[in-house]
Amino acid sequence: MCGIVGLFLKKDDLRPQLGDLLTDMLISMTDRGPDSAGIAIYGDESQGLKMTIQSDTPEETFKGLEDNLNALLGAPVRMRVVDTHAVLSLPEGSEAEVRAYMAEKGIRVMGAGQSMEIFKEVGLPRDVAARFGIRQMAGSHGIGHTRMATESAVTTLGAHPFSTDGDQCLVHNGSLSNHNRVRRELARKGFVPQTQNDTEVAACYISSRLAEGANLGEALEGTLADLDGFFTFVVGTRNGFGVVRDPIACKPAVMAETDSYVAFGSEYRAFANLPGIENARIWEPEPATVYFWER
Repeated sequence: MCGIVGLFLKKDDLRPQLGDLLTDMLISMTDRGPDSAGIAIYGDESQGLKMTIQSDTPEETFKGLEDNLNALLGAPVRMRVVDTHAVLSLPEGSEAEVRAYMAEKGIRVMGAGQSMEIFKEVGLPRDVAARFGIRQMAGSHGIGHTRMATESAVTTLGAHPFSTDGDQCLVHNGSLSNHNRVRRELARKGFVPQTQNDTEVAACYISSRLAEGANLGEALEGTLADLDGFFTFVVGTRNGFGVVRDPIACKPAVMAETDSYVAFGSEYRAFANLPGIENARIWEPEPATVYFWER
């Protein structure tokens, strides 16, 4: 049992409140998963590349890192440290070189893209959100997750969201039964999960379909044929937000839509503090049905 939330803004007037609203939504789901929590925020777009990294020993690991990357790339690099995470602003085209450097130094990459930042850690949603100042973050859309671990250990890397390609991430409530077979198939395509978590396999699957030319709706449709088990997925991309449930749909889910936003929650209480919720269209997403919105 885990808790999922998502908020996609149709209009820009709510952008300054995105982090605050998502934080309240995620905290409301605390009892569905007390092990770890995480949020992906799609904020202002970078002219180059954003990369979110993480270390269990940030004071030691991040010391001198900005200067080292400047020297490595021969171009300006900016680093914003946020607790155990840091957001790097990198020159375009440097991702592969920087990822190789991070792997050599044992620094975890949470995600990369032009607008996405991911923050996740072990702990309760309230504490994780406070550590990273999520309430103060603005953006166009975001997704969050609070986890009750079933498929892998309680670690930072096991927390959701999982990002497996640029500006793409996924959160999941459920359990996949064929993730080992799908993992092998994805590896042959060059999409190699870095953890044993079944959710990362689903994230890689979406990334592989998008890389093949599918749009977000088509990629989500593919999960119904290719992934076995119980699942509710909420996916974020640079411009999009999507939801799909398995054909049995035993995992709870509810959605709300107004002229200003689309919201997802594992339970209705996640919507309590959303503006205008009393006038929203509320519905339970149908089994084996894809819902997605793009800006």
